[in-house]
Amino acid sequence: MPNKNDGIASVWQAPGFLAALIAIASAFGGWAMLLPVVPYAVLRDGGSASLAGATTGVFMGFTVCTQMLTPKLTRRFGYTPVLVVAAFLLGVPALGHIASVKAIPVLTVCAIRGIGFGALCVAESALIAELVPVRFLGKATALLGVSVGLSQCILLPAGLTVTEAIGTTPVYIATALISLTSALMCLRIPRLRPQPATRNKSRFTEDGRYIAPVWKLVLVPALCICTAAIAYGAISSFLPNAVKESMPEHGALIGGALLAAVGFAQMISRYFAGVVADKRGVPGTTMIPAQFLVLIGVVVLAVTLSGALPWPWLFVSVLVYGLGYGAIQNESMLDMFTRLPRSKLSEASALWNMSFDSGTGLGSLLLGFVVASAGYVGAFSTAAVIVSVALTLRIVDTVMGNHRIVEYDNTVATVRQLARVGKRVAGRAPVFRRRRK
Repeated sequence: MPNKNDGIASVWQAPGFLAALIAIASAFGGWAMLLPVVPYAVLRDGGSASLAGATTGVFMGFTVCTQMLTPKLTRRFGYTPVLVVAAFLLGVPALGHIASVKAIPVLTVCAIRGIGFGALCVAESALIAELVPVRFLGKATALLGVSVGLSQCILLPAGLTVTEAIGTTPVYIATALISLTSALMCLRIPRLRPQPATRNKSRFTEDGRYIAPVWKLVLVPALCICTAAIAYGAISSFLPNAVKESMPEHGALIGGALLAAVGFAQMISRYFAGVVADKRGVPGTTMIPAQFLVLIGVVVLAVTLSGALPWPWLFVSVLVYGLGYGAIQNESMLDMFTRLPRSKLSEASALWNMSFDSGTGLGSLLLGFVVASAGYVGAFSTAAVIVSVALTLRIVDTVMGNHRIVEYDNTVATVRQLARVGKRVAGRAPVFRRRRK
C-alpha cells in the first residue's frame, strides 16, 4: 500500500513529523537525564555496584518485555494514545526516587518507567516510518537521531551537573515535567494506526518462493546494535563513577562531559549514515566501519582507565565510540525496515528497540558484576570482546551476499534450491513442487 504522503517534496512537509520529533526528543531527554543519575545516586547512598547496574538492567528488562507487546497495542489503540501514556509512565514515576533509592523502591520505580520507555521506543520508530514516504526514510530516521541526540547532549550531562551541585530532587522533578511536555506534544500528532498484519502460515509464496522467517532476516542487524549498546550500557552506568574515583574534585563534571561527547558524536554520525543510505538507496554502507570505530573506542577507553594513557584520551575514546555507535543505530534500523515488508513496520521497530535496550540493560547489569569482580578495566575489556564478535558476524554476513536483505530467497532458500536442482538432474525429484495446505 503506498504512503498517503508520497506526494510531499520534503520530509518536513509530512503532517505531524515536527511534532513527533519534539515529543520524542523530550521523552528521550527525560530518560537520558536519569540514565547516569540513578546509578550514581545509588552508589552515593552506599549501594553496591551490582545494585547500581541493576537499576538500568531492571529498567531495560521491563522495557524489552513491553516492546514485545507494543505492536499489538498500537494496532488496537493507535500510535498517539500509546505515546501519551508511555511518556507519562516514563517521567512522572521518577518522583518516587525522591523518597528512597534503596533496593526495592528504586527497582520498582525503574520497572514502571521501563514500561513507559518500552512502549515509547517502539511506537516512535514505527510512527516516523508511517509519517514519511519511503524515499525520505533514511533522512527521517537520521533527523530522529539528531533530535534525540541533541536532547541527550544537553540533558544527560545536565542531570549529573545538577545532582553534584544541588542534589537529585530537582533532577527528578525536571524529568517529570519534561515527560509531561512530551505527552502534550503527542496530542498534535495525526491519529494513525499500523497497517494490519498479514497472516500467511505458508512458508512459500504463490509462485513457490521461500519466505524466510523474520528472525533470520533481522538477526545480524539486531546483533550489531545489541553489542554496541552493551558497551553503551557500561559507559553510561559506570564511566562517570570511574572518573569520579580517579579525580574526586572534578570527576562528576568530566564524567558528564564524556557522556555529552558520546551523545554529540552519535548524533552527527547517525545523521550522516541516514543521508548516505538515502543517496545509495540501500542501508549498510557505513555499518562495518562504524563497528570498527566502536571497537577502537572501547579498547582505548579500557587502556586509558588502566592508566596506560593520560586522561584526555578518555574524550578521544568516547568520541570515536560515539561516531560508530550513532551510525550503527541508523544503519541497523534501516536494515530491519528494508528486510521486512511495510506491514511489519511495528514488528521491525519492536525488534530493533528490543535489541537496543536489551543490549543497554545487559551492559549495565552483567558488566556491573564484572566491575565488582574485575574492576572497570575488566568490564570495558569484556565489552570490546563482545563488540568484536558482532563485527566478525557482520563481515561474514556481508561476504555471503546482500541477497538476504529481502523477505524472499535468502541464503537458506538458495541452498535448498540448489539441492533440489541436483536431485532433479539425478532424476529423483521435480523442482519447487509444493503442496499448499
